[in-house]
Amino acid sequence: MSKTSEIQFFIADSARLGQQNIVRSAAEKFGITRQAVLLHIRQMIADGILTATGATKARRYEILPKRVRSFVFKKVADLKEDVVWREAVLPFLAGAPENAIRICDYGFTEMFNNAIEHSGADAITVNVEHLHFWLRITIQDNGIGIFRKIQNALGLTNVKEAALELTKGKFTTDPARHSGEGIFFTSRMFDEFTIISFDMSLRHNNKTDDWIAPLNEPNENGTWIAMLIRTDTERTITEVFDKFASGDADYVFSTTHVPVSLAEQGTGQLVSRSQAKRLLARFESFKEIYLDFKGVEMVGQAFADEIFRVFKNSHPGIDIIDINANEEVGKMIRRARAAQAKI
Repeated sequence: MSKTSEIQFFIADSARLGQQNIVRSAAEKFGITRQAVLLHIRQMIADGILTATGATKARRYEILPKRVRSFVFKKVADLKEDVVWREAVLPFLAGAPENAIRICDYGFTEMFNNAIEHSGADAITVNVEHLHFWLRITIQDNGIGIFRKIQNALGLTNVKEAALELTKGKFTTDPARHSGEGIFFTSRMFDEFTIISFDMSLRHNNKTDDWIAPLNEPNENGTWIAMLIRTDTERTITEVFDKFASGDADYVFSTTHVPVSLAEQGTGQLVSRSQAKRLLARFESFKEIYLDFKGVEMVGQAFADEIFRVFKNSHPGIDIIDINANEEVGKMIRRARAAQAKI
């Protein structure tokens, strides 16, 4: 990407995220003057990429979509995801890079199939947007809601526990027909992947590999899923599968990455064995598990012991790798590992 493209992408991305002080931020990031940034912005406005509103000191910029198309589908039970992709969505993406289209193909057909077979909806709405630097696809149904369905299927206390199960992968309410891998891999293929359903939201950012469950999201009846991919992405479907698959001939989904922060409930402290056991649910389905402690301030001795000593002793063939732990959390993990090593 040329320097001009890098600057314009930064400006566009900042506008897409609703950030303020874009001119100053761009000037600082690229070591250029505010006047130089403003020249880029004026060109982007002239090219139909941005629109500007407000007075100079309160100037705000927004992305203008290059193309937008919406579809509403009824008679959900009769729909076929590959037909909808081929006849409705794919023609709209004509001209986009092949690599981005292949990722959109995988993500759309997986998520649209989920809406057909799992939501209980009687209508599905699809929006497809070409946002100059990105492709974005949203799928919304008016069904039961993905987190509520998982909560009911597993008898969980709340929808946050359901969101945690979703991030692990290999969960489906219909194992005879589904592997439970669709959301896991789709979320890793796109730059941003978002699910909002009633009073729960879940987002994955591929750049940081973070899952977050932000508060105060607008409620969406049923399930709303958004998938965003840069048109110049170098990511491939094979690359994503390789990252989480076994290296043997079976090539099975054997590695997962779990955000421990989603296990926090109520007080936000992870101290008990019961909390650890909820986090450990279905870990026996994997050979390698990355436990991501980013955002976790502390854990209790019992919590760490249950994971890194008790579970490890019962499942010696499963590797649990902790990442992004702060010093306090790291101490508890090291203590539990040391106790496990003595057995």
